[in-house]
Amino acid sequence: MFLKREFTFDAAHRLEHYHGKCEALHGHTYRFAVTLRGEPDAEGMVMDFVVLKDLVSERILARLDHSYLNDILPQPTAERIALWIWGELEPALRAFRAELFEVQVWETATCSVILHGEDVRGGRT
Repeated sequence: MFLKREFTFDAAHRLEHYHGKCEALHGHTYRFAVTLRGEPDAEGMVMDFVVLKDLVSERILARLDHSYLNDILPQPTAERIALWIWGELEPALRAFRAELFEVQVWETATCSVILHGEDVRGGRT
């Protein structure tokens, strides 16, 4: 079974190694979804939505929301943000029965990237 929860944060960045309008400092209201895979426990849950929210708030949102992303990761494209989220969240989820399956990051309402666990574990990123 899959469990999915979406989050948003506001941040600024600039793509220093890109030649176009995104090379200049600008901001986005990013949206991202975290999808877990697992079996429901004795309470019938893959993971408590509140526990997932608290984990993401502490490990992701507290660092990214209202930040300058270039101070956190180099060339902060949506692809690199998805990888960063994965790297921050996956180790914390090891204590739970559910595994991180997918991270999707929307830079705009119509543009997103999707990162699957098989890509990370298989070294395809």
